[in-house]
Amino acid sequence: MSSASLIPHSKLPALGITIFTQMSALAQQHNAINLSQGFPDYDGPQYLKERLAYHVNQGSNQYAPMTGVAPLREAIAEKTGVVYGWQPDANSEVTITSGATEALYVAITALVRPGDEVLCFDPSYDSYGPVVQLAGGTLKRIALQPPAFAVDWAHFASQLSDRTRLVIVNTPHNPSATSWQSQDFDQLWQAIAEREIFVLSDEVYEHICFTAQGHASVLAHPQLRQRAVSVSSFGKTFHMTGWRVGYCVAPVAISAELRKVHQYLTFAITTPLQLALADMLRNEPEHWQKLPEFYRAKRDRFIQALAPSRLEVLPCQGTYFLLADYSAISELDDVAFCRWLTEHVGVAAIPLSVFCADPFPHKLIRLCFAKQDATLDAAAELLCQL
Repeated sequence: MSSASLIPHSKLPALGITIFTQMSALAQQHNAINLSQGFPDYDGPQYLKERLAYHVNQGSNQYAPMTGVAPLREAIAEKTGVVYGWQPDANSEVTITSGATEALYVAITALVRPGDEVLCFDPSYDSYGPVVQLAGGTLKRIALQPPAFAVDWAHFASQLSDRTRLVIVNTPHNPSATSWQSQDFDQLWQAIAEREIFVLSDEVYEHICFTAQGHASVLAHPQLRQRAVSVSSFGKTFHMTGWRVGYCVAPVAISAELRKVHQYLTFAITTPLQLALADMLRNEPEHWQKLPEFYRAKRDRFIQALAPSRLEVLPCQGTYFLLADYSAISELDDVAFCRWLTEHVGVAAIPLSVFCADPFPHKLIRLCFAKQDATLDAAAELLCQL
């Protein structure tokens, strides 16, 4: 073999192109309504765009501090205090990242050592497993069952071992659209209190929660937040997924370690974006305050439009996704059904089985309702014809 034909040994040999990219490409190919990948088909706030232009024109175009610009970190700390009753230190406990995905990566990489076990709940977001693998850890998945997708805490406790290093939580949960409540975090604390286990709480949909109690955060739990990383996303909150700005809140010692990874991964996030987001948080807080109402209306409109269909819609407590059971329509497995739905019906969805390691026998698909009303109505009309 010549040196020109060297092929690297893959660290992630089982991975290919994500299902989200595949389904979006298929939707584009067949001119289908794309309810698969989770992004809005409407723009973000006008004020936010104006503030971005302002800061660009003011010359704020050089490197930001590695941890994030001070105005944004301070605005995040103040907002956290208002929402969760505890205010982190803006200098040492808040870190701005390149979207929530980078925040997840730096947290897992900083905390997980070779040989460690990481527990997560299936169905689970697809980025957790590969990062754990790259860190040399082993991912143990605890399967949750529809329609409630509730945690069996006795079973969870039985899965803990001396090698368990990290538990990954996601609430509101993508893809099941369920939400934890404060008692879930109480149960988690009871299970791990006497063990040296960290918590990574993926809370990117924190402001899209429809339960009467509202969003329960790990940051509101006095004991858990001392050993936890909370991850948030401005892309979800402000309808700007392409901006790729997120952040994590963690105690000083944990933040110091994840910042070591962050500084050699992206170092710093785009300066004018951060400054614009700081202005948005301080001057238009009503945007995130009204977000549950905004998305609840979209959820209810879509559910009502699907009522005549043969789809059985599962309860939706949070996120901008719905799960639907198609067993009355087809015997196809969920991956094949989603391809058929895109190619022959004109609506793209995501099969739920791709979020699970073990075989998932349920006929469930995920539909995104972060779309204009006309888009949702057109999709529902097609789905009601099945």
